[in-house]
Amino acid sequence: MLKIRDLQKTFNPGTINAKTALAGFDLTLNNGDFVTVIGGNGAGKSTMLNAIAGVWKPDYGTIEIDGVDVTGMPEHKRAKFLGRVFQDPMKGTSPDMEIAENLSIAARRGTKRKLKWGCTRKERESYRALLAQLDLGLEDRLSTKVGLLSGGQRQAVTLLMATLRKPKILLLDEHTAALDPKTAAKVLEITDKLVRENNLTTLMITHNMHDAIAYGNRLIMMHEGRVIVDVSGEEKKKLTIEQLLGLFEAASGKQFSDDKVMLSK
Repeated sequence: MLKIRDLQKTFNPGTINAKTALAGFDLTLNNGDFVTVIGGNGAGKSTMLNAIAGVWKPDYGTIEIDGVDVTGMPEHKRAKFLGRVFQDPMKGTSPDMEIAENLSIAARRGTKRKLKWGCTRKERESYRALLAQLDLGLEDRLSTKVGLLSGGQRQAVTLLMATLRKPKILLLDEHTAALDPKTAAKVLEITDKLVRENNLTTLMITHNMHDAIAYGNRLIMMHEGRVIVDVSGEEKKKLTIEQLLGLFEAASGKQFSDDKVMLSK
């Protein structure tokens, strides 16, 4: 479903502020893979997600989504393949529009728009059923403006919006990092449910080692713009945080030192 080959990206090249964010990054995802991504600050995690989304073009390398080379495809055209949830709960939704209206926009992504009612009665009923599955009481608040929701409720709605049209790839960029632990756990539970029920190929960046191990069928660890640890299946299920740190040190020759990640153990 996703094939990335020798992806390279340097910001501010030729200057004193030059920073290589991706250095020959390779990754292949099969259909339905749920891959958690972890790494220290500056490892290239968000740069990799932005490259897939088309936020910027890589200096070198190729990106294929479901057999289509999207390397040179602009962001707005590439969006039809992707669903994305950001770290900031304020992104991904329109705060001054109702929950139902936001879901209607997501339902029409990539389709031709016509002059007709923005949200039909039939659609509202389908949205009510979808929201009820979240167990957050939002099914009775279809007319509530999204800006009035809590951060966790808003991320849950954004997740629904990102998965409504079953994207080829779902990109989750530390989407629980801004939430309190209890709310983050609920959003992760909803994430896992949506990914499994829709068999979505997913990349989830997280700073939490426990979550990286607990969720998904595969875990990759990045360092200096490359994948240095890649575990899946039974090996991942049995992995401990101490073993993960040991794998990092063996592959990089360094001790893992990112405070944000270490404090989340």
